[in-house]
Amino acid sequence: MRRPELLGGRYELRGLLGRGGMAEVHSGWDVRLGRAVAIKLLSAPLSAQPDSRRRFDVEARAAAGLSHPHVVAVHDVGEYRTTPYIVMERLSGRTLADALDHGPLPDHAVRALLDQVLSALSAAHRAGVLHRDIKPANILLTEDGTAKGADFGIAKLADSADTMTGQ
Repeated sequence: MRRPELLGGRYELRGLLGRGGMAEVHSGWDVRLGRAVAIKLLSAPLSAQPDSRRRFDVEARAAAGLSHPHVVAVHDVGEYRTTPYIVMERLSGRTLADALDHGPLPDHAVRALLDQVLSALSAAHRAGVLHRDIKPANILLTEDGTAKGADFGIAKLADSADTMTGQ
């Protein structure tokens, strides 16, 4: 049996978890540490575009610069066959959007989730990161329902250039 290729010499790529406008997120396995991870790969067409690669790098730096219980942790970044990737903590795969598809949440759950998301955004703002894409699909939920902000794909860092209208 042939061993799967490893990204960065340590990450086994597994099934697709989701697809967005710029990237795909796969389930993965860190063979060095023996743990599940999520691996975000910039899409092939965008990997050839310098501006898309720069934005992907900004996303990785923005999220990696935050250490907060309500922000998805970034473990590593790299490039595999000219495709940049970000390795993150692996959560259940359920989003707040998925939860809302089943109807309204109880008031106490809404208050708890808002408190967690606002805490994460406050920490990001203190670190000079503006997320700019907060929506239910970008709030991941742990098995116990704890919220974690994800997808810093259009984040702005304090030291980055301003985004022009239409971008």
